Amino acid sequence: MAKKKRKHARYADDDDNNDTAKYRLGAHFPSVGSPVHVHDPRRGSLESVSSGVREAHDPDEETWTVVGRGGKKHKTNNFPTLVYSDLHRKNSDIRIGDLQNLILYCMANGTSPQWVSVRHHFEVKKVVVLFVPGLEKGMFDGNVPIDSPEDVVQGLELGKGADQATEKMILENSVPKSVAVQQANGASHTSASPDDFLPVRLAADHLPTPLKPLADCFEYLWPVKAPGDDRYAKVFSPLHAMLNSQLPKSQEQKDAERGTKGAKHVANSQWQNKRTPVKDFILSKDELRHHDYVLHPVYFDAEPQAAAEVKRRADAKQTSSSGWVDVNIANLSAGGIPEQEIEQGSLTAGRTVFAMDCEMCKVEGDDAALTRISLVGWDGEVVMDELVKPDKPIVDYLTPFSGITAEKLDPITTTLADVQKRLLDMLTPRTILVGHSLDSDLAALKLTHPFIVDTSVLYQHPRGPPLKSSLKWLAQKYLHREIQKGHGSLGHDSVEDSRACLDLVKMKCEKGPEWGNSAASGETIFKRLLRTPRAGSSSAADSSQGKTGAIIDHGAPEKTFGQMATFSIGCSTDAEVVEGVKRAVLGDPDGAKIPGGGVDFTWARMRELETCRRWSNNHRYDLIQMEESSATTSEPSTSELAARVTSTVSHIRNVHASLPPCTLFVVYTGTGDPRELARLQQMQRTYKQEYKVKKWDELSVKWTDTEEQAMRKACKKARQGLGFVTIT
Repeated sequence: MAKKKRKHARYADDDDNNDTAKYRLGAHFPSVGSPVHVHDPRRGSLESVSSGVREAHDPDEETWTVVGRGGKKHKTNNFPTLVYSDLHRKNSDIRIGDLQNLILYCMANGTSPQWVSVRHHFEVKKVVVLFVPGLEKGMFDGNVPIDSPEDVVQGLELGKGADQATEKMILENSVPKSVAVQQANGASHTSASPDDFLPVRLAADHLPTPLKPLADCFEYLWPVKAPGDDRYAKVFSPLHAMLNSQLPKSQEQKDAERGTKGAKHVANSQWQNKRTPVKDFILSKDELRHHDYVLHPVYFDAEPQAAAEVKRRADAKQTSSSGWVDVNIANLSAGGIPEQEIEQGSLTAGRTVFAMDCEMCKVEGDDAALTRISLVGWDGEVVMDELVKPDKPIVDYLTPFSGITAEKLDPITTTLADVQKRLLDMLTPRTILVGHSLDSDLAALKLTHPFIVDTSVLYQHPRGPPLKSSLKWLAQKYLHREIQKGHGSLGHDSVEDSRACLDLVKMKCEKGPEWGNSAASGETIFKRLLRTPRAGSSSAADSSQGKTGAIIDHGAPEKTFGQMATFSIGCSTDAEVVEGVKRAVLGDPDGAKIPGGGVDFTWARMRELETCRRWSNNHRYDLIQMEESSATTSEPSTSELAARVTSTVSHIRNVHASLPPCTLFVVYTGTGDPRELARLQQMQRTYKQEYKVKKWDELSVKWTDTEEQAMRKACKKARQGLGFVTIT
């Protein structure tokens, strides 16, 4: 007798109830036969979806209803939702750039995110992003107490499908603060687990009281890694990572770059030139000091400052008694030129510009000594090119880099003093020196000059300061030129390097101040959205129909990213930030500034929590003011911190409650606690300064491998941020 064909629904039930099903193909490939648990945030529960059967629910709550295997899909509504599978396993961190990609996917036809799914993303009408530095993981797992001891419980509930390793990791994090401090100060750090990349579910019953409202707004807490460099222990700006986006590349550009080595040529088809005189790129006093230049006496007019600088240079052996010379300039105003003497449109603005590059060798005492100097004028002609014989015996000619050999220097009689004399005759108050990391060249020359243009500062590193791009890379990227081909064998050509520096400066003067910065290879997210047409517009080129943006921040945001936004609102408190967000999203009732309906994209920052925690979150964690404050201040009391967290979370919830339907709401913290990293960076900087002029026993700071490893560990901690995402 032929077997009776089973019904589809019964077939599904057999799969669920038959014990032998787990040995079939579907048990090994969940996408084929076993159920995948998918969360629908509108129902607050897990939804079980098999490959062939899906339970039918209330049509008012379901986006799709599927009846039986192969049944037709009946569309009921297009409400956008975020979907995350608890069975999903990630193998890398979520980064701030991934949050930005999610935003661009919903608003500007960006690429689909890989870490979360968005149903009906084209139905997302608005996006609101809150930057809230000061929140950190320790507040959720109990390492940073913000509640009474009996209420500080682990606030992270494991999602269905998580393994024992994750449970163990979270339970180990739920320790008293004293133990956590001991671990941070020396206990070994376990290696990263794949579960560290997973989001964890927020359960209000297990969260500290100040954080409970977050569970009503968001279901998951996502670990979000801040941009940085663990190798050099640097954390980059989380603000720029969100608000700057890469320019989309055409297929032709992708094809041209495929297979090429080194720096990719910058695309400038959309760039608008802004001619700028070279004098506008002269480094300021603070910039010279920050980049380790020896300052010219002209910068110290006041007697106390002058006396302190004389003492500092004497301690560093940078005075005339040690062979140093200063260009003869009485004051900074001596370099000024009357407007009537300047030719209209001149890039040099009446100045004399020399591009300089030097080659050095190593002499006794492990010092660097000058062996060659090259000067090139604005027209590219060589003005000076001399080999120089050091006063001390040479230990290493550094031929692979300098190109200098014993045979080249044997007949040379020119000394450093001869070169200095020629330079003092050539350099005037109207002379500008151009070079790449010129501080090392001037140190080898033992010479100071106040008017410097440094291409390593002029062209920012793609990952931001304090990293600097090499001259070879800059020439390849911007000049489409290969230099230093003899690197590692025949050495560099200082004339070639000088001309490359000069051409980079000329290009900067022609293109404008923003050339070579993020604007050359990217654009702000506001500009990207403005190029994206609204639904129903006829052309992407019609900017009047593009999507609008607003920035709400403490202070004067119109001086920074607010310049690129359609609207900017300055605030002095977080409460004002909340009102500014509502105003930007909904518009002014009378349409006075922001038209009715509001803007499409809103970015805002709350700063009171970071101020309470003594975080100087200015996004450059090596700044002096932050380092000093971190060394002299401590964490606020538990009650003070709890009150501030309560206020901040209340503001977040207030914003969430005011958002219209179909709004993507993103909250991110940027970084973890950066104070220990800042303290160690300042300690390292002090060590490097003292090591040049003091003996080991005289150093006030000792820097060993212990401190190096501690700084790298602090960097990893500082890069551990958080994120929350939902659609209202």
